Amino acid sequence: MKIIFRYTLIFAAALAISSCSTTAETSLASITLPLSGNEAIEDFLPAHNAVRSQHRLPPLKWSPQLAGYARQWANHLQRTNNCHMKHRPGNGRFTQQYGENLLWVGPTRWSNGRVELYHMTPEMITNVWADERRDYRYRSNNCRRGKICGHYTQIVWRDTQEIGCAKAVCRDQSQLWVCNYNPPGNYRGKRPY
Repeated sequence: MKIIFRYTLIFAAALAISSCSTTAETSLASITLPLSGNEAIEDFLPAHNAVRSQHRLPPLKWSPQLAGYARQWANHLQRTNNCHMKHRPGNGRFTQQYGENLLWVGPTRWSNGRVELYHMTPEMITNVWADERRDYRYRSNNCRRGKICGHYTQIVWRDTQEIGCAKAVCRDQSQLWVCNYNPPGNYRGKRPY
């Protein structure tokens, strides 16, 4: 009997980037193709709002414009960067205007050479970002030493009102997820809630 093993690389990087934002972070998590409006509304929005409700924060609304903005960047990274994570730059053609969380997931690779897409859902992705809550220290308004928490603080940024997300799948079956937030969060020196 031949035993087949599989492994999947899962990485995450994100934070809210805005003209005033000054933090950049990297961590563990995942990503896939542009989402349909229904999938995004049914999965990303309730998942984000569930996290926000823990702090009695106003619920976010789904923005088709932000979803298109996220799709544009995910597709750009798919075409030009093989889904390697990179935040929108502060200037140029793809100028960053909103908060942004990114997530990348490698494919499942089997010991027999088979490669397939690793199954991730918007709810799973939101939970990966939200799990950074354990590394956020409200009193000092920073992350535990050596940890990241910017994905989480963007989700719970009090002033944020809208979200839009997309995903892209690359030729190697890796996935890239992009969520954008309006107004952005993660301003240095300000608490999220």
